Amino acid sequence: MIDEKKLEERLVALEAAKSWSPRVVSRLEMLLRSGTDEALYRINPIQFATEKSMAEAEGIDLFLHACVAGLFDMDWLLVCPMCSDVVESFRSLRKLHTHFHCHLCQSDYDAALDDYIAVTFTVSPAVRSIRFHKPDGLSAWDYLFSYKMTPGGIMPDGVPWSEAAKGLIRALTRIEPGSAANLEVDAAEGGLLGQDFESDAQFFFPVARGAGVTPPHVPVILDGGKCVAATANIAPGKVVFEVRNAGKLPAVFGILQLPMATFQRPKLHFTPFLSGKRLLMTQTFRDFFRSEVISATEGIAVLDVTLVFTDLKGSTALYERIGDLNAYIQVQRHFQHLLDATVRHNGAVTKTIGDAVMAAFLTSADAVQAALDMREAVDQLNRDRPQRDFILKIGVHRGASIAVTLNERLDYFGQTVNIAARVQNLADGDEICITEDVYGAPAVAEIIAPYPVAKSEAELKGVSKAMSVYHLARMAS
Repeated sequence: MIDEKKLEERLVALEAAKSWSPRVVSRLEMLLRSGTDEALYRINPIQFATEKSMAEAEGIDLFLHACVAGLFDMDWLLVCPMCSDVVESFRSLRKLHTHFHCHLCQSDYDAALDDYIAVTFTVSPAVRSIRFHKPDGLSAWDYLFSYKMTPGGIMPDGVPWSEAAKGLIRALTRIEPGSAANLEVDAAEGGLLGQDFESDAQFFFPVARGAGVTPPHVPVILDGGKCVAATANIAPGKVVFEVRNAGKLPAVFGILQLPMATFQRPKLHFTPFLSGKRLLMTQTFRDFFRSEVISATEGIAVLDVTLVFTDLKGSTALYERIGDLNAYIQVQRHFQHLLDATVRHNGAVTKTIGDAVMAAFLTSADAVQAALDMREAVDQLNRDRPQRDFILKIGVHRGASIAVTLNERLDYFGQTVNIAARVQNLADGDEICITEDVYGAPAVAEIIAPYPVAKSEAELKGVSKAMSVYHLARMAS
């Protein structure tokens, strides 16, 4: 059911939020009005952008602004890399943690923002109600395959694991506390796996010819996340499992037919999705979701981030020469140019410190191109002035980091941050310094090929070995 008044009001707000490419908002409106419940649940904005021939960055911005307008709610998902199960979902980054346990795989994982943390969007119940807003009312089938699992985990043959798993299910039902269900299956050679998809409770029976007489009924008790099944030899043919839920919570219980007793699930790869890392490097998220902070005391790992630090050379003299107010206005103009260059190359400004900027990027190629654009933008500022008031120094480094909350703001912490800042200190005026990790990253060599490059070895405080640093000067005029 659609609330037409709220839908119209919020679409108008979305339309006015920024200048969109043609028909972007109308495509989202069509989805909201005519999309199935499945299509409006946990939307992957990268997939949406691809299907609608939109730029990925605009697709992400579209859903972020739609959240601000109240059309969608944002979900942070912890996804199991082995079975694409949504182990946990959170409405806020604040509630996200990095250690998780998959009941289906019975495995523990540590999540990083790069991979196991996905961000999706679900239509707001205030705008349109869908059955997934009330998961307790879902059928066991919908609960498992639409609510618990994602279609993004792909097997080597190109088939989503969630689709392949459907072919393994022989029985599936919801069992309330104190209730029981008789689940009859036609067992084939291989194995039968019984699983409560809400806990670690499971059983496994090999199925083989000559195993003896199969009992007509096999009692199974679920209680407190454990499963106790009667001992039985099972041969191919009909068998009934009497499953009783002695626990205090409902169980969604299924029996899967595995092709062999030693069945190993194939390794999955995932279709492109909006990772937590990419969202944190999206300026729109940082601008409009400032209340989103990381509560995990140890922070959340980021396996690969490229950081850019900038600073103005001689800014103190500028304040002295033209006065604090005029200097402040000019420095703010410089900040806006740096922000524009950062966003243009898929990055986000993490913070400003005095006259300095720290920005984060998905790739080193984006970071280096942004640094070059920053230098050019500041040069344009100087052309309108009687003298070169703005001289930029830039440092770029790539590595692992920790996403944390510092001073109630999302930030990065660790040695990668320290090195990036110290490499910036090595830069002379109008110079960009990049480390070996950046220099050797994909596509960087092609980007810097037109520029004079000088290599040096630098001793950095807190770093045990000397680091190779590449100094990018301006192209000869």
